[in-house]
Amino acid sequence: MLCTALRVVTRDLALPEQTSAGQPPVGGQGVDAALEAFGLTGSSTRTRTVVFLVTGDFPQPVHSGFENVAVRTAESTVLALVLAHAALNGGDKDVALVLAAPDGPGPVRAHRVTLRAVARGDRPAPGTGPSHGPVADSARLLLWSGRRAGDETRTRARLRSVVDRMTDDMFRALPAVVPCGQGPGLVRAAAVCSSEDPAAALDTARADTVGTPRPVALLFPGQGSQHTAMACGLYRHEPVFTEAVDTVLDLMGDEGAAIRDDWLTPNGPLVDIDDVRRAQPLLFAVDYALGKLVMSWGIRPTALLGHSAGELVAATFAGVVSLEDAVTMMRERVRHALSVPAGGMLAVAASEAHLRPYLVDEVAIAAVNATLQTMLAGPAAQLSAVEKRLRADGHTVVAVPATSPFHSPAMAPAADAVEREYTRIGLRSPRLALYSGYTGELMSDRDALSPRFWARQITDTVYFRPALDQLLAAEDMLLVEAGPRQTLTAFARRHPAVRSGASAVVPMLPARPGSPAADRRALLGTVARLWTEGHDLDAAALSRLWSDGEDRAALLSPLEPGHR
Repeated sequence: MLCTALRVVTRDLALPEQTSAGQPPVGGQGVDAALEAFGLTGSSTRTRTVVFLVTGDFPQPVHSGFENVAVRTAESTVLALVLAHAALNGGDKDVALVLAAPDGPGPVRAHRVTLRAVARGDRPAPGTGPSHGPVADSARLLLWSGRRAGDETRTRARLRSVVDRMTDDMFRALPAVVPCGQGPGLVRAAAVCSSEDPAAALDTARADTVGTPRPVALLFPGQGSQHTAMACGLYRHEPVFTEAVDTVLDLMGDEGAAIRDDWLTPNGPLVDIDDVRRAQPLLFAVDYALGKLVMSWGIRPTALLGHSAGELVAATFAGVVSLEDAVTMMRERVRHALSVPAGGMLAVAASEAHLRPYLVDEVAIAAVNATLQTMLAGPAAQLSAVEKRLRADGHTVVAVPATSPFHSPAMAPAADAVEREYTRIGLRSPRLALYSGYTGELMSDRDALSPRFWARQITDTVYFRPALDQLLAAEDMLLVEAGPRQTLTAFARRHPAVRSGASAVVPMLPARPGSPAADRRALLGTVARLWTEGHDLDAAALSRLWSDGEDRAALLSPLEPGHR
């Protein structure tokens, strides 16, 4: 008999208060309270096995007051599933796993825990509420650690023996992120596993000894990074991301609804993704939602840097502008950009100085992104002529997905109109270190408070590389790209501070368009990198990854407020 009818429900349970010894009376009364909370007792005489997950701060339950209930314990979610599977195969009619969250990364409050029950059966037990479970096609992330290298090795070996015994059904019943064993320790490892061969990922996972983790800086990409269905694998599967995207699009009214429809349609959008009417609103929504998501895991960035339109997202998180006003600013940019004749952008493998002799009419240096990575922009006919000259001279040239000549003098009439609109926007000084691609340095209060500074961004050159130089000169950082396509990740990997290992960069989404499952797998890779870097992560937030978004209030944190 296989665990093919597993369902997952989550409830908050107040156990009896602590005894004088500091431990709740879980053996007996606590077990029965948990069973009753999930409606798993009843008057049935059927055999029922209950597997309790036991963490370091959660005392071991030893018995139940119900004669037909046998209690077993497990030190990890994966082992609990193996024990449940064995009980079913051994003839038990029903099995429930009662998992005290969190499974490893932090202490459990002794008298109040959040429990996740995984029970066999087609209908939810009375009073359990809606089901929650990860998407079936998704990978799973296993996190583990040890105080010393030997501890990590032993934990990995125990985990390996458990994983070897897992079936596909059991793997699919795992939450998206599975912390394993006691923790967190100083030697950490992580493996993004597939159901086909999870052991292989365990065997090849690198263990890192952590000290003080490098602070996180968020990078937000702009026009050119968009692609069809970007980040769709997270929408409606990740509650924080979904809510943030919906918040942004709802601020746009009917236009936002049309943008959402074009983004999610499998049949081709009414307006192409590279059209400024889709590219910039969707990039803003996705960048913003990814920033909110990484912060929901307990990460607090110390610096922000956006590229082109991404700087407006960075300014939102820095407190320069409210979300509502930032959306208004973005929409005004788009509205007035439509009045400018069509143009485009080119990425050229050459330096800014080398390209200046090629500039004619309104063709301009649009962005300085990295060593030998410069962008040009201008009206369509003028830019086409420059492109032909560059190719004839042997340069590598790639057209950037854009239909407007952003960051060129051709946008000047639009910038003047936008500036008039921006005088009505409430601007404030940054509360976080905000690096500007338009000055190549830390944003000053004077610039942050200037409507003209923000309006001229659609005509002025983006100096991403100089801004990144300043950011990485201030401190060794872990850069996290909160956006699609990994464009900024590629630029950052060329930087000497990243190439030397002093700083590092990790993307949140795949480098190229792919399946929804690829979006989810990439995001798990981000969580893994933050974990092995040494950052403390919010276990309750990670437990919500890939939930269906219903009844979010039922997914309550088991930790002390503010304690990760």
